[in-house]
Amino acid sequence: MSIRTSPWPAGFPCWADLTVPDLDAGKAFYSSVLGWTFEDQGEEFGHYSIAKIKGANVAGISPPMQEGTPSVWTLYMASDDADKTAAAIKENGGSVLFEPMDVGPLGRMFIGVDPAGAAFGVWQAKQHIGAGIVNEPGALTWDDLRSTDPDTARAFYAAVFGFTSDALPDAGPDYTTFGVPGDDVPVGGMGGMFGAPDGTPSHWVAYFGTDDADAAAERVTANGGTLLAPPFETPYGKMAGVMDPFGAAFWIAQPDPSQQPDRSG
Repeated sequence: MSIRTSPWPAGFPCWADLTVPDLDAGKAFYSSVLGWTFEDQGEEFGHYSIAKIKGANVAGISPPMQEGTPSVWTLYMASDDADKTAAAIKENGGSVLFEPMDVGPLGRMFIGVDPAGAAFGVWQAKQHIGAGIVNEPGALTWDDLRSTDPDTARAFYAAVFGFTSDALPDAGPDYTTFGVPGDDVPVGGMGGMFGAPDGTPSHWVAYFGTDDADAAAERVTANGGTLLAPPFETPYGKMAGVMDPFGAAFWIAQPDPSQQPDRSG
């Protein structure tokens, strides 16, 4: 089990959250599919609710700030200085949707967009470090960038976060894993659009662990979700692409536990 109590190193994917038009229905879906319980942060934080497994923070879910906002998972990268990271994003061809802001005593954050159009969050931890558990059933276990211009994206993330890239021949010529300085184990992957329909924009994909991908996929459809890619075997475990009832896509992964790095700290 990878339990985290200290802030994630800069560049690590450290959190993911989602907006849904019906918060109670969203909680019911993810509780059934991934086993989450929830802690509502109250009206002061717009009823942002923190999902938990084994008592540790996993992800966030909330109502949209504006009616009609599409439901989509947002992946956050850790930063030691959100303002400097925002400046680096602009200097390297990306953009910032809104300037860094404090979230009470919890941390400082903003949403950035890379040069190929993929949105992502940046989180500078204070009281809230992000995920308190990873690489466990129900927790974040991997993340991918699906990009219309993966080479440009790789250069951008290398410049902003220091990401290093390594080829993964099994996954095709334009896919690489990425890591952060000082860590030898990949933290995610970057590649092309993997056959997505024409017009699909660049985007980040969150993977959540499960101990039984087939059973988790069945729970998705039984609770109003959709299978985008039914469970299939890979050298890294069984996986499935799914969509929740509100249109937010994510992946479920049943990796070999022996291949899961220890991210405790």
